[in-house]
This record gives sequence, structure tokens and C-alpha cells, in this order.
Amino acid sequence: MAQPQPLIPDSEPTARTLRVMLVDDSLVVRSILERIVDQRAGLKICASVASAQDALDYLSREPVDVVVLDVEMPGMNGLDALPHILERAEKARVLILSSNCVEGGPAAIEALALGASDTLAKPGRGSFSGRFAEVLTERIMSLGHQQDHPVPLPVAERRVPAPAALAIDTDQPIECIAVAASTGGIPAFTNFLAHLDPRISAPILLTQHLPGAFMEFYAKQIGTMTTRRVRVAEAGMAIEPNAIYLAPGDAHLIVVEGRRRREIALDRRAVDNGCCPSADPMLDSVADVYGKGGIAVVLSGMGRDGAIGAARLKQAGGTIFAQAPESCVIWGMPGAVAKSGIAAATLNPDAIALMLGSFLQGRGPGRRKP
Repeated sequence: MAQPQPLIPDSEPTARTLRVMLVDDSLVVRSILERIVDQRAGLKICASVASAQDALDYLSREPVDVVVLDVEMPGMNGLDALPHILERAEKARVLILSSNCVEGGPAAIEALALGASDTLAKPGRGSFSGRFAEVLTERIMSLGHQQDHPVPLPVAERRVPAPAALAIDTDQPIECIAVAASTGGIPAFTNFLAHLDPRISAPILLTQHLPGAFMEFYAKQIGTMTTRRVRVAEAGMAIEPNAIYLAPGDAHLIVVEGRRRREIALDRRAVDNGCCPSADPMLDSVADVYGKGGIAVVLSGMGRDGAIGAARLKQAGGTIFAQAPESCVIWGMPGAVAKSGIAAATLNPDAIALMLGSFLQGRGPGRRKP
């Protein structure tokens, strides 16, 4: 296979210049995008390739700041290639550019779930100029200058330590289930929810790393899978049984003890891991309000978000579960929890849900009698 060649000499870019790779099987589209990107100061096309495999070959040799990736391509399509690109591209951000990715639509949600940083709908032929060119280059600039994120853990290094001898008190009723998820977390949560015993009525809090524009659509998507009420969290909402609350895209979801009820609060303070929403404040609040009645489920995701909050919940007597590496897109967040030794079990999402069924033997507000 011919190696993709840089379009311009491989000189060292300035500190303000971002290296951009285009991946699209259409030569016409790539030519148009090359002209658009090259006209923007601070951006440099470092490679323009026709397939995902060519992109992976280039990334094994050269650094890239932003990858603009098509979805519909012969051979390996963009979504299948995305986890491999993230692993090989180190600090690169990926912008999915596809006619399938209408904002808030299922294809866009899937792309973000697999680790894309942003999505943009590809216009029809003859509509690439004007507003589209401005939006595209602004998105690339924004992504390229975002704070660096942690590098995905290579598959070869995904090893679970020997499980700690941590007892699970199944006589303790479940009062709240708090779920932390990022890259790969959407399908993992779907799997978890599908296997959760419907007799478990405890409220579910979900922090899933997604831009705010996608939260309402994602809430509706979850609502098609469950009889629970699904809501994007708002300040002052009462926390009720048989409900799922999603952190909005611009704030941390926390729970507070009101005068007469437990309710939602939103926190927009910056956290050390740079995530917003972040699972750490959510789990920290669950430790304060629910203590040993709190359950944390840390699913697939990049980085360490949730590890600090999970440790705090464990200290308060709660129970922690982490997703097993073989079912993760990226074993960053659950890996951090598993390696710290605080997880009662490291399992696939369906197995975690089934294990929570054993808590039905307990008594209290988190269960219903069969």
C-alpha cells in the first residue's frame, strides 16, 4: 500500500500552527477541504488520505493535532476506525465530518460515544463555501487548542490486578446508583440498563461526557429503553425513585439534602481533571448524602474522572463497581478505579447490573418486594 505523503514539506510548525489530517475517500471533497483549511491562518494540512488504514499508517509516523474524519468509506469505515485512531494519534482530537452526522442525531451520538471530540454535518456538493468553511475552521481551531487529554491506555497494558477481598453487603438496600461514563460509555450504559432488575427502584444519576447540545436527544434515546422517567438534570429537581437524571453538558450533577427531600443541584466550578460535567463531584455528593446506600458504577472512558469521587464514596461505606477492560472502548476511568483497589468487582456492564440484583435481599427504600 502506498504511504500517504505530506502535502507540504515537513517543517516544524510554529507554536500557533495546528497540524490537520483529512480522511475522506472522495478526492473532490479532500481537495475542497484542503483549500478551506489552508486559507485559515494557524492551520496546516499535514496529510490528506483516502482511507482509515492510510490514516493509521501516517499516525504511526507523524504527530497530528486534529483529524477530520469521514464515516462512509470503503474498507474500514470512520466509526470502526475511530478507537484505533485515538489510540495511535496520542493527543489528537477527532472531528467527524459526515452527511450522516446531523447535530443531535443518532450517528453523531454514536461518534461522540466512541471518542470523537465533535461532529459536523457535511454539506451537499456546491455548499462547502461561506458559512460552512467558517464553522469548520473554527471547530478545528477550538479542538486543536483545547487542553490536552490523557492518552488512551494501550490494549496490551489493560490488565486487572488481583481482585481485592472486598465484601459486598447485600443486606444494605440500594438508595442511589451513580454512573460515570465517557468514551464508549453510551453502549456500556445501555447494556447495564438492559440487565438491571426492574425491581431496583433507586434513582440513577448519570454523568456521561457529551456536549450539552446532545443531552436532550440522549435522554430521549435512554427513554426508549426503560420504563424509568429520564430527565436532563435541572437545579431543584426532586430525586425520585424509578428515575434517571443526566448531568447537563455544562455543569456537574450533584445531590443535596433539602429540608424535606433530596434534590438536584448543579455545580459549574472547575475541577482538577478538567472535565465538565465531571463524575467526581457527583460521586462526592452521593458519599455525603447516601453513604453506604450509594453505588458507583464506573464505565468505559478516557482519563481518571470518577476515581477520586469513587474513593470518597468507598470511605463513606458505599460500593464501587468498575467495567472490565475487555468490554471497554478505553479502559481509563474504570482502570483507574480497578487499579486503586476500591472496586468490589470489575465486570462487564451486564454482569454489574445482575450483581446489583443480589441487593434485593435487603430492606429499605431502594427495593420493592417481589
